[in-house]
Amino acid sequence: MDNQREGRDVGLDLAAVARLLADGTRAEFCLALLDGRAWTATELARRAGVAASSATEHLNVLVRGGLLVEERHGRHRYLRLADPRVMALIESLAALAPQHAPRPRSLSGSGRQRALARARLCYDHLAGELGLAVTDAMADHGLLDWGTDPSLTAKGAAWVNGLGIVLPDASASRRPLVRACLDWTERRPHLGGAVGAAICGHALAAGWLTRIGTTRALTLTDLGRRELRDHIGLPATTALPPRDQEAE
Repeated sequence: MDNQREGRDVGLDLAAVARLLADGTRAEFCLALLDGRAWTATELARRAGVAASSATEHLNVLVRGGLLVEERHGRHRYLRLADPRVMALIESLAALAPQHAPRPRSLSGSGRQRALARARLCYDHLAGELGLAVTDAMADHGLLDWGTDPSLTAKGAAWVNGLGIVLPDASASRRPLVRACLDWTERRPHLGGAVGAAICGHALAAGWLTRIGTTRALTLTDLGRRELRDHIGLPATTALPPRDQEAE
């Protein structure tokens, strides 16, 4: 009894957070928002296959619970994950969730699933097979200390600086520079944190990576393949299919 009372006296209601994601529709919304963009309620309703009125009710619950925030532009309401901590929570829970192969409704749906597994945005950094390959290559080249307390090495800091990437002041940001983010498709950690976000942002701006349509799936361009090979020795076998095959 004393132990139960001590648990209540902590003042944390962990079950309240769990209840927010205990509904399949709300969980589907949060997974969709892992791409880091703001979605409209209509887009999320279409994604989950629910009525607009039902989507609105679920989204209001997620906003009140602090997992989502809303932005209004004119008549339109946009929603996104509240912050990187929520992203990390959703990604970690997805990695722990039982995996089952969803039955694609079309050949294009099957292609999207494969594209997401190969390379995708995890909020604002790189995930999937390519994300793991980049993380492994950086660790192999001494740019990352990928141990129990992951960090950017001095060599890694010089490499990032050489790319023209300016990292935030670690002492002035609540977000860690390097974080091991558990990949829900590969089931092992990829590079997250401010460094992961900065490298992914640079790769997108430089044309190393491009988005596939409006999804969070990414494709590695020929330029990106060459640059990553030259910079971190990414194996040529990491090459992804040409873009015209991604949405087959």
